[in-house]
Amino acid sequence: MTGPTSPAPRRSALLRTATAVAVVVPLCTAGWFGWQALDGSGPVAATAAAQPASSPTGATPTDPSPEPATGTATGTTTSPAPDPTPGAPTGTPPPAATPQAPTGGGDLAGRTVVLDPGHNPGNFSHPTEINRQVDVGNGHKECDTTGTETNAGYTEADYTLDVTRRARALLTARGAKVVMVQDGDRPWGPCVDERARAGADAHADVALSVHGDGAPASGSGFHVILPAKVVAGTADNSAIVEPSRRLGLLLRDRFHAATGEPYADYIAKDGLDTRSDLGGLNLSAVPKVFIECGNMRNSADARRMTDPQWRQQAAQGIADALGAFLTTH
Repeated sequence: MTGPTSPAPRRSALLRTATAVAVVVPLCTAGWFGWQALDGSGPVAATAAAQPASSPTGATPTDPSPEPATGTATGTTTSPAPDPTPGAPTGTPPPAATPQAPTGGGDLAGRTVVLDPGHNPGNFSHPTEINRQVDVGNGHKECDTTGTETNAGYTEADYTLDVTRRARALLTARGAKVVMVQDGDRPWGPCVDERARAGADAHADVALSVHGDGAPASGSGFHVILPAKVVAGTADNSAIVEPSRRLGLLLRDRFHAATGEPYADYIAKDGLDTRSDLGGLNLSAVPKVFIECGNMRNSADARRMTDPQWRQQAAQGIADALGAFLTTH
């Protein structure tokens, strides 16, 4: 329809009024909020003040809740350390373990053996000292003697020192602690009573005195001397008589097997002799025997005893016997 009507102008006025309101009201509202923010007392300022301050590095904490304080306060908020990478070292590494010294191995580890090389190469030069009398419990005897020698001049003292050193090496290789009564490091002696005490002084399990005999040239062979029971004066060897006999039997058998040396044909019986006049046995507090490895005045025995290879066999027989004594019952 195209003719004039009254409603049309009225709609135009209403449209203009709505448009004005739509423009003015938002502008006024925005201005009011801006003024409140500048003033610092409005809700916008309060919201901004409630936000935590950033760290000095500019990083914003991800967790607004406070962390418990540890150590010395610095005023700086620190982030928790990340979990360590598996297998990576953390903190100061522990110190490296101190290498342990090798411990003695072998079947004789922890056992102590006293070896007594009979006499001393220097005794010849100290007659006054070695002739002094000492108490052996049931009597008195010379402190020590020079020993014997072969017809060619190879001395008993040199022989006994060589064989005991060889035996020491064999026993040490099996883990034993070996104590020498003398090792060529003394000008003379020691006296027989000191030799007897050496086993107890070393807290030894067993002791052995090595000798060579000086019998008439017609006799040959070796023998082992066992202690008789002596309870007299300062001597009381009751406790060692039986274990010493066991040691003596082992020594007789092992020495014979290692060297081929026959039992003595001029003394003892079946290679065994029992005596009560030797201070080294009377006064001993540990199982102990003597071995006379051969007769140095006999030509056949002398030939063997001056041979280094035979002396090694003798040392082997001695070490085998001592090892058997310490490892069997």
